[in-house]
Amino acid sequence: MDIKKASSFLYYHDIGIVKNLIHYLKYKNQPQIGIFLGDWYGSILKKDRGLAQIDLVVPVPMHPKKLKKRGYNQVEGFAKRLAHHLNASFADDILIKTTHTQTQTKKSRIFRWQHQTPAFVISGVRSIANKKILLVDDVITTGATLEACARALAGDRNVTLYIATIAMVP
Repeated sequence: MDIKKASSFLYYHDIGIVKNLIHYLKYKNQPQIGIFLGDWYGSILKKDRGLAQIDLVVPVPMHPKKLKKRGYNQVEGFAKRLAHHLNASFADDILIKTTHTQTQTKKSRIFRWQHQTPAFVISGVRSIANKKILLVDDVITTGATLEACARALAGDRNVTLYIATIAMVP
């Protein structure tokens, strides 16, 4: 698995505006925050020549039960706007989350690694062979979720992976 480049737009701290933005995006039914941040970060990323040839922007999926409960994937609006600015296709039908887990934010990377099952699989809806894919998530803490998604995407498909997140925990 080869990740060509990874970036985060903001730093996530326990106190502050970024925490509040993410909280409202995820838990207070404010998906427009993701759209706003996607436009802002997208306008920056489109100047990055290393991302000029992205074929697909793929958001980290939610398990269907969690999606039904929340009503939307908090990463979707952000990822759609990045795709728009990068002149890439948005593809939310590539990855499927197979396991329904509680929030992983308070668990260590070692715990996640020891208790992992293949949480993400490829849907087979369309071919991703030889594509340049930007994988998008909201917050990167340990990197376990993005690593699991990247492994599913990479397989033996000659995929070039890039990662972008709204925020990262320093």
